[in-house]
Amino acid sequence: MTLEMIAVFFLAMVAAGGVAWVFIYPVLSGERQAEQRRDSIAKAEPAARKAVTRNVKSRREQVEGSLKDLEARRKRAKNVPLSVRISQAGLNWSKQRFFLISAILGIAVLIITVMVGGGLPAAAVLALAAGLGLPRWLLSFLKKRRELKFLDGFPDAVDVIVRGIKAGLPLLDSIKVIVADAPEPIRSEFRAIVETQTIGIPLGEACGKLYERVPIAEANFFGIVISIQQKAGGNLSEALGNLSRVLRDRKKMKAKIRAMSMEAKASAAIIASLPAAVMILVYLSSPDYIELLWKTSLGNMLLAASAFWMMIGVLVMKKMINFDF
Repeated sequence: MTLEMIAVFFLAMVAAGGVAWVFIYPVLSGERQAEQRRDSIAKAEPAARKAVTRNVKSRREQVEGSLKDLEARRKRAKNVPLSVRISQAGLNWSKQRFFLISAILGIAVLIITVMVGGGLPAAAVLALAAGLGLPRWLLSFLKKRRELKFLDGFPDAVDVIVRGIKAGLPLLDSIKVIVADAPEPIRSEFRAIVETQTIGIPLGEACGKLYERVPIAEANFFGIVISIQQKAGGNLSEALGNLSRVLRDRKKMKAKIRAMSMEAKASAAIIASLPAAVMILVYLSSPDYIELLWKTSLGNMLLAASAFWMMIGVLVMKKMINFDF
């Protein structure tokens, strides 16, 4: 009887211990909390992944939107009105003043040509070319010269912004440093950025408008970098540092291309000047022989046709040796 009681007691204790092991030990040991934590992490991980994916997608959409806006702005910059072309050339003229100067120039050429005996048809053609073509050529020349000056100092201006950001200055304050110390036309263009931002336009959009005033690829790069950083975030100093290296590499490449094409340009200049030089030499040696070109109607026709085809040849050679980079 005693042995049976001991056996029953032993089995009861084993059963109680088993029940305690199953229900009480996980609570005391922390396994249940660990399982709950693992379950919560496992449930939260897809949501976190979805949130990260949503953030990445949102940032990609912002970048794509910025690039589309800048591309549309670049297309609009190809067909600019006259007032914008005048400002791009660095002039503060109004359209009325430009048209007045063009008219005065055309009338002056007309009067001078008639006074020297050039004839009314020739005077009208020269006046039309001087009144319409010469002022616009002057705008293109001044615009290109201003763009070259801008390109010379633009990488240094970007380096100033990079150093200012690394030193802890905000982007706008770094741009103000350029406005205070940079030469023209860098100073005036960055002053326009500061003034545009002052009236309430976002800084990224204000920097994007730089391409409208200076329509070159380097200014477009700068506007893209600032606009994307303002919308999507990121390390601005690193992005502008990379932009500065790209600008300097492009400048080196342009200088290399210019040096490699100088031989072809010299050959084209010699070929284009040969007919005029030969005419002058023939006129000095035997003027009666060459005077037939402008004293007879057939000679005038031959001279005009020769000038036309020489002009076509010069334009073709210029197209061949001018690299768009």
